[in-house]
Amino acid sequence: MATQYPPNIGMPFPAEPRRSSAPARTPPPRRRRRWQAELAGWWREIDRVLLLLAVTLMAVGAAAVLAASPASARRPTIGAVKVADLHFFYLQLLFLGIGLVALLVTSTFAKERARRSGILLAAAMLVGLILVPFLGGEINGARRWFNLGVSLQPSAFMMPGFSISMAWVMSWKSRDPGLPVIGISFAAFALIAALLMAEPDFGSTMMFCTVWFVMVLLSGLSVKRFAFVGVIGLAGLAATYMFYANARHRIDAFIGGGTAYDQVDLARRTLLDGGWTGTGLWLGVRKLSLPEAHTDYIFSVIGEEFGLLVCGAIVLLYLAVAVRVLMRLADEEDLFTVLAGAGLTTQICAQAFINILVNLQLFPSKGLPLPLISYGGSSTIAMCLSFGLLLAITRRNPFLQRERFDWRQMGPRAGSVRR
Repeated sequence: MATQYPPNIGMPFPAEPRRSSAPARTPPPRRRRRWQAELAGWWREIDRVLLLLAVTLMAVGAAAVLAASPASARRPTIGAVKVADLHFFYLQLLFLGIGLVALLVTSTFAKERARRSGILLAAAMLVGLILVPFLGGEINGARRWFNLGVSLQPSAFMMPGFSISMAWVMSWKSRDPGLPVIGISFAAFALIAALLMAEPDFGSTMMFCTVWFVMVLLSGLSVKRFAFVGVIGLAGLAATYMFYANARHRIDAFIGGGTAYDQVDLARRTLLDGGWTGTGLWLGVRKLSLPEAHTDYIFSVIGEEFGLLVCGAIVLLYLAVAVRVLMRLADEEDLFTVLAGAGLTTQICAQAFINILVNLQLFPSKGLPLPLISYGGSSTIAMCLSFGLLLAITRRNPFLQRERFDWRQMGPRAGSVRR
């Protein structure tokens, strides 16, 4: 019988591991590893196309303010103190930097945190709207800003909070269909509209109305109630024209047609003066006579110095934002996400196209800036918050399998599709 030996007998001893003189590496702290994991998860879930579109609009805005800054800096309406030609450009770079940080930080929020943040923002800005007629500074006959060293416009920050809050209220319907969510949301909108028209701010009032109306339609409003809301809207518009002088003057000026001295007519002439390719940076002449060249009518400055082709590209950028969000929400099942995404997108794109139509003399002047392109502290940072909240609520796990829409099911031949 063979003798059994232990397995290690007759085998060489393993060599001792070499000791390095370098200090041993310590594993990263748990907090750092968690932060890195959260950052990686954010990058996987974020809509990077929408983020790229927002950053592109911000870059276009910096170039546009660079072109418009000299025209506004040389106008006597900015005050007795003379400022440098690039004064507004340098300030806009600061606002864009703050806005980009706000956008990125807000986009990291989970959906629940984004909802709570939007509601808190709306509540805080509602207090601001109540106080601004008493404590706000008056500019051109309107009290819309707090002078806190820098100007703060509550209505600009109210817009993203309004979209989130109204989506939250209307989403109650999915849990209890008997709740009067339309009435509650209308009461909130009516309060905000009354505070805005007291400033007066007719343009922002119409923007809030547009956002609210789109969200009501998407919430599943019946045809009978839709007709009732339409009648109420028309009656409100007629009452506004008859009793609200600010709106009546704007509408009358639009219907009556402009003259060579009207700012809307000057904006259209400036827009078309550059032709397809533009005159070149700082070579425009008509912009020097254009009021608010760096804010309300910056699209006309872009047309004069960069050309109509660039104007068309900007329109496509805003269209791309709308299409991208619709694609993101197409298979979404959560009612709050659909309503909040639609409200924020309506806010961004409707404001953009109203501003563009005003510059083309196709819409009454409303004083609305071009989102992420016009100069402005409150408007720029608030719009960045809107994009950040939009990115936060549309975050999606890329590993989650979803049912895809089959386009072949549409059309008259849907029943003859081959299996």
